[in-house]
Amino acid sequence: MTCRFRCGDACAHEVANTSDNPYFHDILTSAISRRGALRAGALGTLVATAGVAAAVPAAADPGLASSGGHGHGGHGSRGLGFTSVAPNSLDALTVADGYRSAVVVRWGDPVLPGAPAFDFENQTAAAQAKQFGYNCDFVTFFPIGDDRGLLWVNHEYTDENLMFRGWTSGDTVPLEQVAIGMAAHGGSIVELERAGRTGQWKLVTRGRRRYNRRVTVQTRMRFTGPAAGSALLKTAADPRGTTVYGMLNNCAGGTTPWKTVLSGEENWNQYFVGGNGVPEAQKPFLTRYGVNTTTAVPSGNRRFDRVEERFDLARHPNEINRFGWIVEIDPFDPDSAPIKRTALGRLAHEGATTTLAKDGRVVAYMGDDSRFEYIYKFVSKERFIPGFDRHNRSLLDEGTLYVATFTGDSPGQIDGTGTLPADGGFDGTGTWIPLVSGDRSFVEGMTAAEVLVYTRLAADKVGATKMDRPEDMERNPVNGAVYVALTNNTARTAAQADEANPRASNRHGQILEIVERRDDAAATTFTWSLPLVCGDPADPSTYFAGFDKTKVSPISCPDNVTFDADGNLWISTDGNALGKNDGLFAMPLSGPDRGHVRQFLTVPYGAETCGPLITEDQKSVFVAVQHPGEITGATPDAPASHWPDGGTTQPRPSVAVAWHPQGKKIGS
Repeated sequence: MTCRFRCGDACAHEVANTSDNPYFHDILTSAISRRGALRAGALGTLVATAGVAAAVPAAADPGLASSGGHGHGGHGSRGLGFTSVAPNSLDALTVADGYRSAVVVRWGDPVLPGAPAFDFENQTAAAQAKQFGYNCDFVTFFPIGDDRGLLWVNHEYTDENLMFRGWTSGDTVPLEQVAIGMAAHGGSIVELERAGRTGQWKLVTRGRRRYNRRVTVQTRMRFTGPAAGSALLKTAADPRGTTVYGMLNNCAGGTTPWKTVLSGEENWNQYFVGGNGVPEAQKPFLTRYGVNTTTAVPSGNRRFDRVEERFDLARHPNEINRFGWIVEIDPFDPDSAPIKRTALGRLAHEGATTTLAKDGRVVAYMGDDSRFEYIYKFVSKERFIPGFDRHNRSLLDEGTLYVATFTGDSPGQIDGTGTLPADGGFDGTGTWIPLVSGDRSFVEGMTAAEVLVYTRLAADKVGATKMDRPEDMERNPVNGAVYVALTNNTARTAAQADEANPRASNRHGQILEIVERRDDAAATTFTWSLPLVCGDPADPSTYFAGFDKTKVSPISCPDNVTFDADGNLWISTDGNALGKNDGLFAMPLSGPDRGHVRQFLTVPYGAETCGPLITEDQKSVFVAVQHPGEITGATPDAPASHWPDGGTTQPRPSVAVAWHPQGKKIGS
C-alpha cells in the first residue's frame, strides 16, 4: 500500500534511468591497468585528510571543530550509553529504557486559529486546509527563546484508502474527497511550547499563534533562478513562467543559515494524467522522470485533474515541469510566498541540506531518490554574510550545480555478494562534475534552462554514477564528512554491483561517507567509504565499520540521517526488510565504538520513521511517524493500527518527541 500511494508503485515499473552510463563495475574493469596509480592517489588523499585538525573560519559550520572523515577525527564515540530497544512488531512507539515519548501533533489537529477539531467521519477540504496535513516526513525546529519554538513538517503524500471509508479510486469518489487529499499535502508550521523544564514539547492551542501556517497544493508560489521565466515553465495560466501553485510529495528537506526551510518535491510524477496526449517530442523527457506516456489515466491515480484541469498534461503539458524543485519557506513570515529555487535542479528531491564552504559560500547536498539515480550538490556564487539577509536570500539563485561520479579502489573484487575486498573496506575516490552555472551550461546540446528542468538527462550525458536510491544527505558538524543514506535497490544485478553498491538485489541499503578535499564543501574531489552496509548482523554481506557484529542492532533501509552535538550518526529507517517495525538508530563514527549501531526507538506497526531531529540543547528528539497501519488490506473498517490514540480509533500520522525525564541529553 505504501508503494501505491507514496510513489505510484515506482519499483513495479521499468527503471527510468536507461542511460548507458557505466556502473562502477565497468569503471573498475577499465581501471585495473592503472590500479597502482589509483590506489596511490586514494591513499595519498586519505593520509592527507585523516586525523588532521583544521581551523574553521567563522563563516563555516558552527561547531565544526575538527576534520578527519572516515571516522578518524572528532569525538563521535562520546555520549551514547542507552540500551538498545529490541526489534518488535508492536503497535506502539517504543523508546529506550529511561526515556519517555509523547505525541506533539496529529493529522487533523487544528493549525490555524478557528480551524475545527478533527472529525474522521465528517472531513471537508476547507477544514483540512486549516488542519495538520497527512503523512508527515521532514521535521525541523526553530527556537523562539528557551521555551517556545516553531515546528515545520512536510506532508509527503496521502493514503486515501485509510483516510476515507469505502474509498474506491480517484476516478469515482466524490470530488470533495479528492479535494481533501489535495489539501492534506504540503506542509505545516505550528508553534510549540516546552512542558515545564523538560525535553517534552507540546502544541500551542491558544492565543494568536501568528506564525502557524498551512502550505498546500493550492498555495501561491514563485520561481526564481536561471530557469524562471523559461519557455519550459510557461503555461496558459502563467504565460510569464514565474508563478506556480502548490508543492507535491515533499519528502525530506533542510534549513538555511538565514533560518528558512528547504523542502524537496519527490514523487511528483504520479499526480498527473494525460501523458499519452503530450507532444511526441516531450515524451522522452517525461519517461525519464517516470511519467506514464502511453495511458491517459494511470492505474491508481488520485485524479487531481477532476478538481483542477492543470493536472491533465494533454491540456497543460508544461504544468509537470513546475514540480520537482526545492521549495524555500520562511517560517517567520506566514504571508510570504514560498520560492521554488530552480538553480538547484529538478529531480525526485529527497531534500536539500546546507553547509558553508571554507570561503563562506553556501553548499546544498541533494539526493535523487530513485533506483540508479544520482547524487548532487549546489555551490553558490556569492558568500554568506551573517546578518545580511537581503543578500543571503539570493544565494540559492546563482551558483554551480554538480553531480557526483565515484570510483572504487578494488578493481575486479566486487562480485555482488557483499564480500569485503582485500583492503578490508569499501572505499575509493570521486569527482563533482559541473552541470550548469547561472546561464552557462556545461552539458553539450543542452541550454542552462534545459539542464535545470531536465537535470536527470543532463547528469546522464556527463556520465554520473548510478546509485542505490540516494536519499538524505547531511554534513557531520564534528568531522566535516558528508553522509548519504542509500536506501536499497532490488533491481541491481551482480553484474551491476560495484564498490559503493556492493550487493545484488540490495534489500537493506547502506550508508555512504564522503570526505571532500581539505574538508572543504566547495571542493570538486573527494574520497568515500561505506561505514555501514545494512541488514541482519548474522548475514555475512553486512558490514558495521569493522565493529563486532554480535553486539549491534539489526538495521534495514536507511532513509534519513542527522547528528547529535558529538557527531554521532542517527539513522531513521523506511521499509524494514527484516520483518520488524522501522526505527531510529544511533552509530558512533570514530573511536573504538565506530560502527556500534544501537536502536533508540521503534515506531508503531506499519509505520515509517521520518525526521529525525535532535534539538540544539540535545534534550529532545523529534520523529515523524508516517503511515501507521499502512498494511495491505487495511481499511478504516479493518485498521491495522490504532496509534496514537488507542482503543478503536483510526491511525493518524503524527510527530512525536522523546526525552529523558532527568534532563539528560538524547542518547546518554
